[in-house]
Amino acid sequence: MRKKKLLISLFSLMMVIVLSACTSNDEEASVEDTNHGKHSNEEMNMNEDNEGSMEENMNGSSSEGEMNNGSMGNGHMDHDDVVSLIDSTGENELSIPPVLKSDSNKGTEYTIRAQKGETEIFDGVQTKTYGYNGSFLGPMLQFEKGDTVKINLINELDENTTFHWHGLEVPGNDDGGPHNVLEPGEESTIEFEVTQEAATLWFHPHPEGKTSEQVYNGLAGLIYIEDQNSKNLELPSEYGENDIPLIFQDRVFDDEKQLNYKATANEDGTVGDTSLINGTLNPKLTVDKEKVRLRLLNGSNARNYTFKLNTGDSFVQVATDGGFLNEPVSMEEITLTPSERAEIIIDFSKVDGNENIALMNEDGATLLPFEITDQTGKNMDIPDEMNDLSVMEEEKNLPVTKEIELFGMMDMVTINGKKFDPERIDFTQEQGVTEVWEIYNKPDMMGGMIHPFHIHGAQFKILSRNGEAPPENERGWKDSFSVAPDETVKIAIQFKNKGIYMFHCHILEHEDNGMMGQVKVE
Repeated sequence: MRKKKLLISLFSLMMVIVLSACTSNDEEASVEDTNHGKHSNEEMNMNEDNEGSMEENMNGSSSEGEMNNGSMGNGHMDHDDVVSLIDSTGENELSIPPVLKSDSNKGTEYTIRAQKGETEIFDGVQTKTYGYNGSFLGPMLQFEKGDTVKINLINELDENTTFHWHGLEVPGNDDGGPHNVLEPGEESTIEFEVTQEAATLWFHPHPEGKTSEQVYNGLAGLIYIEDQNSKNLELPSEYGENDIPLIFQDRVFDDEKQLNYKATANEDGTVGDTSLINGTLNPKLTVDKEKVRLRLLNGSNARNYTFKLNTGDSFVQVATDGGFLNEPVSMEEITLTPSERAEIIIDFSKVDGNENIALMNEDGATLLPFEITDQTGKNMDIPDEMNDLSVMEEEKNLPVTKEIELFGMMDMVTINGKKFDPERIDFTQEQGVTEVWEIYNKPDMMGGMIHPFHIHGAQFKILSRNGEAPPENERGWKDSFSVAPDETVKIAIQFKNKGIYMFHCHILEHEDNGMMGQVKVE
């Protein structure tokens, strides 16, 4: 372990030198267009030379102070040694986010306020938190395909924030990226048409350098989009009864039961030992003997979750980030990296009511115990066909036009050797034209870590992972996906709207540390 820390410290020191050189290069030239992907190849070759030289010099020494620097934090630095979650005792019934009512009887209009407040997460203790239209987390917004939606945004915090609509296909000026800042007390209004199919999306802040802390303090909410297909499928859809949203987050609370982000923050991704689902500590979910639809959102800053049932029973996945799969996929476990979503269905009609059944993660921690009533619910079949999404031959044969290299750890993270610059456009793309992007996760000398990759303003198709077709449960619309060390992922992406959109690692601390770029759609 001591040797590992020594190598990490030396790696950090050398990365400072390399990134300083990259910064100097950035000041001399700004990359505007990569329609042929050639500039990325040149940059990646340069980075390989620099990184090769850096790794050749890793045999030096480091002081004890460097080995014990604060960025070692909660252990996430080890990439493969993440603090375990405390089991849920199941003593509290799961909180269900309220459905926000429209401000208008004639259309879809909402008012969303970013607020600070206090929340009783622990019995008898008020924890200082952030929330939308409340003290912690936010309501669920309902859209329908074809709707014209108007949203009034109000910042009631004491700091700048933005309102980002994660997974929503909207014009760049409405997307809520770091350019769309609202100062304390400021208001604005956005209006857009909903053009995409039924999906489970979410919204959260995206201010430059502050996203991780604001999400950690509680700013996150859900969006349900419905369409005629989702209604015709007759899947479980009684909100809060057999259609359950689950926002998974992990946190660290101090001795006074407060969220002290600055004391807890880890530049390589902040993880905690306390599990919250929909903001509920030690939750349980009471269900009837019927099929129950769970809409899973990994809303954590950095933790990856592998969800499975403690009984070993299988469940069925019916949807990805941006819509339904073509057909249901039976699975015994599913892994979601930060910001990914999946909809699964568990058939509780076949479970003995006296059996202890719970959702747990990969290391066996109990996340959500289920309590099954004697009440028999609706008996419905999961359709064999739910969507008609396919990867066309034309898309398979398109050349790669955007090449992205993810590299580094802690605050030394980069995309194509660069840190985010709000004045720099990294890529351009034509509105309505499908292109193929290739994303590669370059290992570091420690082996590297998974980077969840997200692109704003579009849903896309995963074409391949390391040249192979993606697994069946990823063959739906996506806006976020995991990229393992030394893995290459190709996607086919088209932007419906114009504007400037972010692409970045969704480990929020990596995003804040500059692992982000911009594509301009014209």
